[in-house]
Amino acid sequence: MTSSPLGATLQADGCWFRVQSLHANRIDLCLFDEVGKREVQHLEMNREGTGRFTLFVENIKQGTRYGLRAHGEYDPDRGLWFDPSKLLIDPYAKQLDHSFAYDPRLSEFGFDTAALVPKSILTKDQPVERGAARFRKGGLIYELGVRPFTMLHPDVPEADRGTLRALRHPSVITHLKRIGVDAIELLPIVAWIDERHLPALGLTNGWGYNPVTFMALDPRLAPDGMADLAETVAELHRHEIGVILDLVFNHTGESDRFGATLSLRGLDNLTYYHRHPEDAGALVNDTGTGNTVACDHPTVRRMIVDTLRHFVLNAGVDGFRFDLGTILGRSMEGFSRHSDTLKAIAEDDLLADRILIAEPWDIGPGGYQLGNFPTSFLEWNDRARDDMRLYWRGDEGRTGSLASALAGSSATFSRHGESETRSVNFLAAHDGFTLMDLVSYAHKHNEANGEDNRDGHNDNHSWNNGAEGETSDPAIRAARERDVKALLSTLFASRGTLMLTAGDEAGRSQRGNNNAYAQDNAITWMDWQSLNEDLIAHTAELSHIRRRFAVFSQLEFFSGQGDIEWLNQFGEPMTVCDWEDPHRTQLTMILATRDLEQNADVTLAIVFNRSGQDQQACLPEGSWLDLLSTGTQPETGFAARSVTWLVSQTNDRARPAKVR
Repeated sequence: MTSSPLGATLQADGCWFRVQSLHANRIDLCLFDEVGKREVQHLEMNREGTGRFTLFVENIKQGTRYGLRAHGEYDPDRGLWFDPSKLLIDPYAKQLDHSFAYDPRLSEFGFDTAALVPKSILTKDQPVERGAARFRKGGLIYELGVRPFTMLHPDVPEADRGTLRALRHPSVITHLKRIGVDAIELLPIVAWIDERHLPALGLTNGWGYNPVTFMALDPRLAPDGMADLAETVAELHRHEIGVILDLVFNHTGESDRFGATLSLRGLDNLTYYHRHPEDAGALVNDTGTGNTVACDHPTVRRMIVDTLRHFVLNAGVDGFRFDLGTILGRSMEGFSRHSDTLKAIAEDDLLADRILIAEPWDIGPGGYQLGNFPTSFLEWNDRARDDMRLYWRGDEGRTGSLASALAGSSATFSRHGESETRSVNFLAAHDGFTLMDLVSYAHKHNEANGEDNRDGHNDNHSWNNGAEGETSDPAIRAARERDVKALLSTLFASRGTLMLTAGDEAGRSQRGNNNAYAQDNAITWMDWQSLNEDLIAHTAELSHIRRRFAVFSQLEFFSGQGDIEWLNQFGEPMTVCDWEDPHRTQLTMILATRDLEQNADVTLAIVFNRSGQDQQACLPEGSWLDLLSTGTQPETGFAARSVTWLVSQTNDRARPAKVR
């Protein structure tokens, strides 16, 4: 593989354009006027070996608009989609002049789409000064979508709302620091297109999980392109907050064979997408979105690694989360943790210290691969999520699975001989119920999506505390807040890296919508003026506790030799019968740790009571201090539906514990 960079490379005397297509007969470079409306030059590129097309254009300047047209056979039944009437986005484009808008003519053979698609803007890379990744495994990741998180923020200037610039506003940073965020994880920020059924419903995709190419940022989020991202990352880094990008390499917005021709399909469909081996015209759909990117192809592999390097070099980002990450390890034979693409990512020198996070599943054969990614990858742990939800919902026999989740899911993450957990523990994510909706709705309510409530997951392990959805009943509202606090406390007590979705620390609701990708409106926009201050304060306290005690930054599996102990309500070690008791509602976790504030070895006791009643529970001898300072003494009983955090101290300042 040649080392010459693909895409457009500006030099002092002009620009090199390089495009990869193994099956095109000819590729043309189209140059446009300064506003991208009129095509002013149409230049045939030179074909080289191994499907490389190149052209040097003299005296071309930064800011020039351009596109590509590919010639060849048009026979979709054989996987050939060459149609020179389609203006195509350079897969290596770094900036676009406007965002995508779906139009059915984008898939119409012979219709010239130059007036419909964005133009690539010729840009020059601006490498940033970068140090080691700011985020360390075991910290707190805060998942957010740029638009929903900032559209209603009252302190952010109106012109900046919904853009990356809003994330560097002092009020936003103050909130992130208050709740102890170590890194924000941005929902996709590269340019995306709406799914073709949305315009007729009057809806738009607000999450961005439908990209066209992989490097160019969406102009709605980044009007100044990479400069917006680089400046935002730099400001967050000044406050010791890392930035992780959620990237979608598993599919593109070109969708199934009835979708638009915008870039990869028109350049070389046979290279960029997986097709059924016995039917070249049928796209493999391991993603549920109509197409699957051929991540095992060398051309695609290079594009993926080049994309990651681009964001590190030119923005200094700290890591990446890979949507439907199993696709990265797929070939037509199935998933392998030793795939060339996963290996290329993990072994790249520039990416060596970046955080890599896999969503370890897709919907294809053998698609669920939790625990099977390479050692360098963290993994979203949906089993721990469900185990924590089911415990607090009250399902029988959940004590053992809760303990496993709290201890880092060693059975899952030790199967390849590893000694540390790679779990990303979370209770809710962008996809699904918010944390408050989890305790407020027994069923999904996606009617606003226009699909008769058929979309979204049906089994959410949720409960409503006595009323479905919004209610003015103070007892139900108090019960929901109590449950959210217990869930948050459980999450923060778990070993591994934590992820909290924006607004879950503050009671944000999506009105029961668990598939709100198409609700770019008040359903998903965070209402900063109605956040639950009590929940925010609770989250901030939990973050402080987690940073204070060394045990929560450690990732090694517990040995059970003095570092962790599980007690029943009598203060005795849990027996087999205790673990198997289907009706057990109480568990105490004892942790040996270092108090980093007091510079002393201490013991923590975390008492879980999922019962609807206060419960007695015996603790080991000692003076126990309630870290959250709420409730009454243990002799009175640990509060219903609560998690109590206690530390044993021997100094004179220790006082009897209060319950949580």
